[in-house]
Amino acid sequence: MTEQVMDFVRTATASGDLRPGELYSVYQLAERLGFSRSPVRDGLLRLEEAGLVEFARNRGFRIIPTTPQDVAEIFSIRLALEVPAARRAAMACSDELATALKALEASMARAARAGDDESFFADDQYLHDLLLEAAGSHRAREVVNRLRVSTRLLGVSTAGRQRTYEDILNEHAPIVAAVIANDPQCAGQLMSEHLATTGRLLLAQAAARQDLDIDAARLWDELTRGY
Repeated sequence: MTEQVMDFVRTATASGDLRPGELYSVYQLAERLGFSRSPVRDGLLRLEEAGLVEFARNRGFRIIPTTPQDVAEIFSIRLALEVPAARRAAMACSDELATALKALEASMARAARAGDDESFFADDQYLHDLLLEAAGSHRAREVVNRLRVSTRLLGVSTAGRQRTYEDILNEHAPIVAAVIANDPQCAGQLMSEHLATTGRLLLAQAAARQDLDIDAARLWDELTRGY
């Protein structure tokens, strides 16, 4: 139930059903979902830990807006963690990891053909998880997953907006190939390019949703310089 609460809040926020900054009642949310207040509060507490929700004492909770600066910072951290992880995964790629990565790539392609958003992005996340795990970066994996929750409040992804499923698959395929080929330099560079593409698009989305008149490209370059 806790995960269902979290998924509902993320989806409702991305669709505009729940608006960042407005006050909502835990009791009303529980009624709406048909759950008791305990799992609803647990789900909200986990979102609070991820920096997505804040509680107003005895009044309810608010969704915290994700700003362009937040997006740039999130992807700066992901670049710092996932690029070296991709390199380490390439240096230590086993037959088991290679098989798992190929299976995930095929599963993403099937989900893309079927238009199955949920499966596509679950596979996408698991692929990143596998690389972090293969690199021995267990804590980094936890951090990255919390950061991915934050950016999901902008929408499920950039797919269907600035790029297609095919575009996303074409970014992942060479990363998988480089890891399997035990090419750490290439794997790291491709991961960096993939994250930068996603980060820039999400930063621009955040600025547009909040009607901010900023140079998104310049802000990205300033806040991610060195990564």
